[in-house]
Amino acid sequence: MKKITIIAIVASIIGFVDSAYLTIIKLTNSPIYCTPGLGDCESVQNSQWATIWGIPIALLGALAFLVLILCFVFEKRISILRNYIDYMIFGISFFGFIYSLYLTYLELFVIHAICQWCVLSAICMTIVFITTIIRLKELQSRTSK
Repeated sequence: MKKITIIAIVASIIGFVDSAYLTIIKLTNSPIYCTPGLGDCESVQNSQWATIWGIPIALLGALAFLVLILCFVFEKRISILRNYIDYMIFGISFFGFIYSLYLTYLELFVIHAICQWCVLSAICMTIVFITTIIRLKELQSRTSK
């Protein structure tokens, strides 16, 4: 079980750094680095879907990954809330996963451009979501015994 949590923490950290980078790029209007041949990050970053209510989507992603990291780090210290934290992690990662699917759909079929940084964020959230399902199954098997 510990390996699954470590995988989730590493994916959350990578996702946070990735989202923080995209947030800084968006807020400072800096040029984004995109590996030639891997996509068109500028088109995605400058699209109408890069913000919601004036807030960069990347900032929301960074906050979600930060909350996930804090939950993983403090879950053992707050043992009375252990089960609730697992469900909170599940909720955040489920919503993040579904929203990442939506954004990937927009990249592929509406914007017609792929951002390597957005794909990395989606992969990280997917990994966290999968590990959360595994953790919840383990929790259910422990509580049913």
